[in-house]
Amino acid sequence: MDELSVIILAAGKGTRMKSDLPKVLHPVAGKPMILHVISCARQVISDLHIHVVVGHQARKVQQVVTAFYHVNFSLQKALLGTGDAVKCAMPALAQGVKDVVILYGDVPLIQPETVADLVTTHRTSCAEVTILAADMDNPSGYGRIICDPLNHVIAIREEPDASDEEKKIHRVNTGIYCFNRQFLSRALDQLKPDNHQAEYYLTDVVGIACKNNDKVAVKLLKDPGQVRGVNTVDDLEKTRDFYGFKQNELP
Repeated sequence: MDELSVIILAAGKGTRMKSDLPKVLHPVAGKPMILHVISCARQVISDLHIHVVVGHQARKVQQVVTAFYHVNFSLQKALLGTGDAVKCAMPALAQGVKDVVILYGDVPLIQPETVADLVTTHRTSCAEVTILAADMDNPSGYGRIICDPLNHVIAIREEPDASDEEKKIHRVNTGIYCFNRQFLSRALDQLKPDNHQAEYYLTDVVGIACKNNDKVAVKLLKDPGQVRGVNTVDDLEKTRDFYGFKQNELP
């Protein structure tokens, strides 16, 4: 995995948490969420290739992380969306890195086996983009994976931008990807904030790949609970209870 880097997005404000504490520092199983995600990543690659994008209360997040791990940090000065956040980290990647996995500091249940399987699927399929997808009974809030009649991925549509018909799709984008580094660098430069949030969506990179006839692969996650994100206090409580986390020592 020496040719792999992981970028963890942890810059958001988390305003719906209604707390002065940065969202990624809220505890699950006795430790901040971001530390669970870093622990997962470092079971796949070394700290040298882990990059955490910070923004809101960046110094506080860095202080917590560096007390346990020696990872890299990139600063997102203006919170302009996930595409912009990833772009902030790209210059810091080591020269020999060929593939990039995107994780999130507020998705603490993700498992190292899932990340490793995603990378394996990406490399064996020789894809430019590999999406970690899940089938959900209630897909509300998630971006839908849009396919053509031959079941080829043609786009990911965020819910605010989706049509009524697209909202009926149950296969969703978890937001976790593996990208070919060179393709990702080119595609990030092509992103435009043409959406309801006026942000640079990382999901639009998939549309760019499809437009250019680059290969897009999908890895289906059988356990959607792993990608449970935390956006509210209620989400936090459900996440704490989901796998019955115990008060373990930090790895």
